[in-house]
Amino acid sequence: MIIVRISMNALIEKRTEVMQTLLSMIEPMEKEKGCLSFDVFRDIDGNNGFGLIAQWETREDVDHYIRSDRFSVLLGTKSLLCEPLQVEIHTVSHSEGMETVDASRGKRTR
Repeated sequence: MIIVRISMNALIEKRTEVMQTLLSMIEPMEKEKGCLSFDVFRDIDGNNGFGLIAQWETREDVDHYIRSDRFSVLLGTKSLLCEPLQVEIHTVSHSEGMETVDASRGKRTR
């Protein structure tokens, strides 16, 4: 699995425009080949921060997305931001869930 994390810090007067742009991307992204999830977040501390976290099946799917018009729209928000958007791409070899938390805390799973 590949996780793409994008952080954005909007200009105060442009934060509504940034939020509308990001929200308009959610439904189309969920239909994109290889996209397992696509979530938009807003920073609760400093009202101008936004985040995107997308999970992808393969690196090829991510590369296809990066070359897409949808990603170009995201790059096009640069004039609405205080600083360049930050992109992190993480390759995950495995994931663990609540069973690991329970085991670490010495609880028996049911």
